Amino acid sequence: VQLQASGGGLVQAGGSLRLSCVASGDIYKINNMYWHRQAPGKQRELVATIDRNGRTNYVDFVKGRFTISRDNTKNTVYLQINSLKPEDTAVYYCEADVQVGPNYEYKYWGQGTLVTVSS
Repeated sequence: VQLQASGGGLVQAGGSLRLSCVASGDIYKINNMYWHRQAPGKQRELVATIDRNGRTNYVDFVKGRFTISRDNTKNTVYLQINSLKPEDTAVYYCEADVQVGPNYEYKYWGQGTLVTVSS
C-alpha cells in the first residue's frame, strides 16, 4: 500500500491550497484518514481526522480555515486550506488506517507535500 500526497506549493498569505492524498495497492478498506504537518524545527502535529463515514475532527488552531474530506471511491483524502498564514508553512503528511484484509489494519504514511506561505 502506498500513499501519494500532492498539491503543495508556494502561496501568498491569504491564499488557498487543496492537498490530495491517494492510496493505492492491495486495499480491502480504508478507515480513518489523517493530515499532519511538520513545520521547520518543530515536531509533527496532527491537523485533522476523518473517519470512513465522513465525521471530522480538527485541532483548534485550524478550525474554520481547514477542511478535510474524502472520496472513498477514489481512496483519496483532501485538505482544503483557506486564509493561509506564514505559520502554516510546513510539510503536510497524510496517514491512513488501511485494512489489507478483514482482520488486518495497518497505518500507512504518505511522503509529504511542502506548503510554503509567503507574507
